[in-house]
Amino acid sequence: MGAFETDFEFDTGLLAELTETSGVPGYEDRIREIVRRELSATTDTVRSDAMGNVIGTLDGTSDYSVVVATHMDEIGFMVRHITDDGFLTIDALGGWDPRVLRAQRVTVHTDDGDLPGVIGSTPPHTDDDSDEQSIEDVYVDVGLDAETVETRVSVGDLITMDQSTQQVGDHITGKAIDNRVSVCAMVTAARQLTAPDVTIHFAATVQEEVGLRGASALGVDLDPDLAIALDTTVANDIPSHQAKEHVTELGEGTGIKLKDSGVITNPKVHSRLQSVAEQAEIPYQMEILPRGRTDTAGFQTTHGATPVGAISVPTRYLHTVTESVHHADLTATIDLLTAFLESETGEHDYRL
Repeated sequence: MGAFETDFEFDTGLLAELTETSGVPGYEDRIREIVRRELSATTDTVRSDAMGNVIGTLDGTSDYSVVVATHMDEIGFMVRHITDDGFLTIDALGGWDPRVLRAQRVTVHTDDGDLPGVIGSTPPHTDDDSDEQSIEDVYVDVGLDAETVETRVSVGDLITMDQSTQQVGDHITGKAIDNRVSVCAMVTAARQLTAPDVTIHFAATVQEEVGLRGASALGVDLDPDLAIALDTTVANDIPSHQAKEHVTELGEGTGIKLKDSGVITNPKVHSRLQSVAEQAEIPYQMEILPRGRTDTAGFQTTHGATPVGAISVPTRYLHTVTESVHHADLTATIDLLTAFLESETGEHDYRL
């Protein structure tokens, strides 16, 4: 695991463990065990459902219930075919830009254990510059002869990117920052809450990267009075983008979502999030995400109308192996979530 400053206001060891552990949509087993371990130490009951969502419930003094939802799956791949020469072709689990896959290290998760591999990339002087790579063109080379590959690898085996989590200046970078950074924030908030007025369900959801599937099912099972989702959001504050395209900026605080392509958050909920942030002097910025959805949409209408809000961690280079967040924005996210939950009495009227 990577090395971090020791004075950050969150558990850097936990964050590194979460980001470096594998768990693609539908196969979140390893990350689920970490979440279950952490929530078992801080909540009254922990359970999981048939899809693999993990819910740690902290009982309040009223029947009013709040769900805090954050997805724990990461984008990855599944082995689609093994060629006669022992190379693996892949099927994507989640949204990938093929351009970022060239010459990357990966891990193939087989029944016999993890197998290292690389995504092949030919030398540039043998490439045709006009060729555009697609996922169908990507192959994995595990460095073994075809007979051994046939013995060890099966169609349906999972593949994740191999990348450590590192501190780079004020930033933390690695794979699966989306959305393990939010899992870290949720677990940290759960550690800090002891006697809430309302019942809080801390939910680590599955299969968000392939259509918010875990959250949609969980909304039916829990039917909360209020739902707050945690996720990453775009920070395009880089040289190739104009200011109007930034969405959020690293180091400017946590994001309070107004809308994305799947949800318009409840105005009374995001107004209270702003009020709590201002009263506690927590830096924040407003988020309008033109494209992309989060678990927020999975709860809004699943079991009738539910007031929803969302807190987002600004992130550069989303859906790559160098996803990057500013440590102060993660701290602000933890602080806002904790302060919001501490001040939730169940008496706020979020009806419009």
